[in-house]
Amino acid sequence: MPTALLPVCPHCGRPLTMNLRSDDKFVEDAGWHTAAARYADWLRAHATGRVLYLELGVGYNTPGIIKYPFWQRVLQNPRATYACLNLHDAGAPREIRDRSVCIDADIAEVLRQLL
Repeated sequence: MPTALLPVCPHCGRPLTMNLRSDDKFVEDAGWHTAAARYADWLRAHATGRVLYLELGVGYNTPGIIKYPFWQRVLQNPRATYACLNLHDAGAPREIRDRSVCIDADIAEVLRQLL
């Protein structure tokens, strides 16, 4: 790829990187912490009852952020369901398989079919 096509910061001109939890450059600013607190509150409020944990296109780059916590919550809550839509990576552990819907397909195609 020509380096001229790589994204750069409009302020300092340094190369941009994705905000992934892969190194010490992951951005956890005030907005991130506010959103994380709201999410933690939501999780506490919905620890029981009917909950759908919907996972769209989550792979194994950082499974401890979404995938594993979703599995754990479904395991702990017998009224919860896990749904996974992922091309070549849809699956659930045997412990929650009876409360899981795993679709191994392209997300864009599935959404087109649903519409």
